[in-house]
Amino acid sequence: MHYNIPVFIPHLGCPFQCVFCNQKYISGKQKAPEADDVHSIIRQKLSTIDVQSATVEVAFFGGSFTCLDPGLQEKYLQLIQPYINDHKIKGIRLSTRPDYIDNKNLQLLKKYHVRTIELGVQSMSDSILQQAGRGHTVGDVVKASELIRNSGFTLGIQTMIGLPGDDAVENIHTASRVIGLKPDCVRIYPVLVLKDTELELLFSEGKYKPLSLSSAVDRVASVLGLYIRDNINVIKVGLHPAEDFGKGGKLLAGPFHPSFRELAMTKLWKNEFDQFIKTTKCQDTKTKKITLTVADSQYNYAIGYKAENKNYLKQYFNKVRFQRSENLNKLQFNVDYC
Repeated sequence: MHYNIPVFIPHLGCPFQCVFCNQKYISGKQKAPEADDVHSIIRQKLSTIDVQSATVEVAFFGGSFTCLDPGLQEKYLQLIQPYINDHKIKGIRLSTRPDYIDNKNLQLLKKYHVRTIELGVQSMSDSILQQAGRGHTVGDVVKASELIRNSGFTLGIQTMIGLPGDDAVENIHTASRVIGLKPDCVRIYPVLVLKDTELELLFSEGKYKPLSLSSAVDRVASVLGLYIRDNINVIKVGLHPAEDFGKGGKLLAGPFHPSFRELAMTKLWKNEFDQFIKTTKCQDTKTKKITLTVADSQYNYAIGYKAENKNYLKQYFNKVRFQRSENLNKLQFNVDYC
């Protein structure tokens, strides 16, 4: 098992203000943690984990870590070293910007056992990045990804769906370009309109229209299929907000759903089954019983959120049954008729 112990440093270090960003709301943290806070977070989480059978990393999220003053970076990293030396923590992961990666700061991160670097990429279109106020280019992403991989770190890429100016075609383009970077893991976030962001103003003026939930699910399902077929680990889909995220009107609009990943995977599998229905040569299928064998990890997704896919297939078959297999790839399935 793998566990992240998240330490949030909201918006710390980042020199830009993206149109969608309010890390204090997203992380639920209003200020950067002090040393005692970091130790308290780690000790509390470690008390719930069997470190002998798990891989545990401390994860600095919510800000752009390598934008921090090097002395402050080193201060945070030093706090984690006793836990690494005691073999309670395997290493460190962090998120940062593509334009704040160079060989010098990678050497510092390597020195302190950073293992994974996640880049906030968001889009592989310079036009979309400019509209989002990102302050970096696609070229920065390509260069940083190459440096990270060549330096022996695990590379993570974070992308967004529904940015101002993007569309379904652009989302596919971004996913295809990201695949070309050969990341070890990917996160996908649909854009939400949060209070106290530039996007709130654009939304209120009618200059930005957030995606509906169904449109966001469709788009994410399409890019998920690309990543899964390329064996890229998608470690997160949709936002997992702090407990008070929905309180006080902080979330103004956008495709938020607590089970967003399940919705997107349900749609992806429905697309697969729809293609199967269109190409099957069986006649009078309504009189038939069908058993679909899917990978164990995909069993619930294949059946679908609230059994959506199973009910869909019942339009075509008299009886539908699913079973698990340890020998199939993620989007592979076998069909048996009775």
